[in-house]
Amino acid sequence: MAKILMVIDDLAEDLELYYPYYRLMEDGHEVIMAANKKGMDFKGKYGVPYSSTMSYDEVNIDEFSGLLIPGGWAPDKIRRYEAVLDIVRKFDEQKKPIGQICHAGWVAISADILRGRNVTSTPGIKDDMINAGSNWSNMPVIVDENLVSSRWPKDLPEYMKVYIEVLNKFLGK
Repeated sequence: MAKILMVIDDLAEDLELYYPYYRLMEDGHEVIMAANKKGMDFKGKYGVPYSSTMSYDEVNIDEFSGLLIPGGWAPDKIRRYEAVLDIVRKFDEQKKPIGQICHAGWVAISADILRGRNVTSTPGIKDDMINAGSNWSNMPVIVDENLVSSRWPKDLPEYMKVYIEVLNKFLGK
């Protein structure tokens, strides 16, 4: 069993938060939701509630094997915290799996980890992704080393299948 970190804030895309959460639990992993403050309550774009069990500042990257960044409008808030950008950079430096879907690419852009990387996202932030130096393609899921990116909710089954494969490879399974 691995511990997976999910960074959260208000207005995440409900499916892009909960589908990965439950898929990873089904695969035997523990998913910890972190936000600016521990014990904060949030609602997704469609009203589904979720809460943080850890603050960004409490995260010890050595305790986690993977990172997930849900889409929706939350990434625009999440990327404003330097602690999150440091977490993303450290995960990337250590080649630990990072999953990003839809607008989550904004967090990777702000962490400056996309230069020269092959990625996808919602077409709505295509220009942002390209301007950050990435090679953007309109595909359901793209893997570039440890970075797994996807477009939107209808790609979730393929995205999570691939993310779990990348995670299991990292874990030596």
